[in-house]
Amino acid sequence: MRRFAYVVVDVFTEVPFAGNPLAVFLEPQGLSSAEMQALARELNLSETAFVFPPERAGSAARVRIFTPRAEIPFAGHPTIGSAFALVDAGRLPASDFVLEENVGPIAIRLERARDPFIAWLRTPPLSFGGRFEGPACAQALGLTEDDLLGDYPVEAVSAGNPFLYVPLRDPATVDRAALEPAAMRRATVDPAGDAVFVFAPTAEGVYARMFAPALGVAEDPATGSATGPLGAYLAKYGLIANTDGTRFRNEQGVKMQRRSLIQGILRMRDGTLETVEVGGSAVRVIEATVTLADR
Repeated sequence: MRRFAYVVVDVFTEVPFAGNPLAVFLEPQGLSSAEMQALARELNLSETAFVFPPERAGSAARVRIFTPRAEIPFAGHPTIGSAFALVDAGRLPASDFVLEENVGPIAIRLERARDPFIAWLRTPPLSFGGRFEGPACAQALGLTEDDLLGDYPVEAVSAGNPFLYVPLRDPATVDRAALEPAAMRRATVDPAGDAVFVFAPTAEGVYARMFAPALGVAEDPATGSATGPLGAYLAKYGLIANTDGTRFRNEQGVKMQRRSLIQGILRMRDGTLETVEVGGSAVRVIEATVTLADR
């Protein structure tokens, strides 16, 4: 029999049983890609991370990330959660390092002034995609055109994974949203329609929810990979100050009773947004072992 230990950490929270749970396998050597996908499906969390030795000079580890249905190139809460799990287990020193992911190298910065500490990642390159008809997208969410936030566009933005950003008028409207995937695919005809991020501005940033049933995630409690592109959207349309060091907060998962707080910082170069740092804390809640038959 083959045995593989893993931990579950709650990410983007400082208290257990909130935030977004993540399973992290710190010694997955010997697992095939098919077995990793099967384990992610069995655990049925938004994502499961498998941490391997690095393949590139200068990297601390390689992380492969699986939703219940597919391997993905990058995701925020598995990156932050894997960084936390590695430091918490004593596998990495409490200093800055780089994680390899399918999207490329991800720089991690640790802020040790707090306990639990905050881990920050630098979002991969940001790109804006297509715009889509707001009323049709609202209808696919069980809402009306009046529920949209003024003239702000429904737009796709990506940092490795595309998301469809749908601005709504207030948090109560965000909580009323109910995605009909087929209707959204008809409204967008775009891969971004498979991951829909609805949000309303708040004094600190946004109140949000994210739906990705096509990836096996009916609703995600916290989406770090969407928070970087969110910062780019907010800055582009004047919903936050477009200056270096501007901070904002994504409050997500409340409707699911898994409140998550994801921090963001805009980083500019020569007056242009270069990246968005995304950060948060995590807590370890479970240690367990999976037993598989020998091949």
